[in-house]
Amino acid sequence: MSFKLAAIIPCYNHGDTADTVVVALQAKGLDVLIVNDGSNQATTDTLRAIKASRGIHLLELEQNSGKGGAVMAGLRHLHQLDYSHAVQVDADGQHDLSKLSELIDSAKAHPQDVISGKPVYGDDVPKGRLYGRYLTHVSVWIETLSLQIQDSMCGFRVYPLAPVEQLLSRKQLGTRMDFDIEILVRLYWQGLTIRHVDTPVSYPEDGLSHFNAISDNVKISWLHTRLICGMLPRIPKLLLRKFANED
Repeated sequence: MSFKLAAIIPCYNHGDTADTVVVALQAKGLDVLIVNDGSNQATTDTLRAIKASRGIHLLELEQNSGKGGAVMAGLRHLHQLDYSHAVQVDADGQHDLSKLSELIDSAKAHPQDVISGKPVYGDDVPKGRLYGRYLTHVSVWIETLSLQIQDSMCGFRVYPLAPVEQLLSRKQLGTRMDFDIEILVRLYWQGLTIRHVDTPVSYPEDGLSHFNAISDNVKISWLHTRLICGMLPRIPKLLLRKFANED
């Protein structure tokens, strides 16, 4: 597989931090695509200025489609531009980009696999979100009958675009915070291997979060219900894969 990588940044009103993220990614020699997810005019103007000054790709969505919707639009756009892989990075600077080289090196060594960040938290992590992640971990292990997916919520990952396009062409995925979980589980069901790189994650006090504790948790709960139901007819195949890997 030829390896042609670009970074995708979903952006909804994170104009203040987007340029810093772009500079860091371009310093690694990466092409960059920002998906403007229906941001306000100030952010839109900022992103257009970044495009003009930095030479990035900019995909503008007229209406806010949610983080998942923006990422999916970006993934399909990069596939159409003949990139083979995409590294997903948040616009708010939450991810430690010092781990980017390790993430990319792992993707080059395993181009058929998904390479995902595995969060390493500091004391600033909100405890409610931390405990909620553990519930999702257990749910994902049930849905895959495997412990391979160590974290399904970190939005810092490298996707091989061909199998992602295959998935998105036949299945409509969640468009909000449920997206990161669902695409990883369904790619695992599709036969892909998920690998992880430890990645420090920070939660700055003045950071802008679009996670809604009520609506997003409801969507995630409903997602796990659907995925567990979808796992049931896949049990024989998943068990065969598990036993084959253990051998």
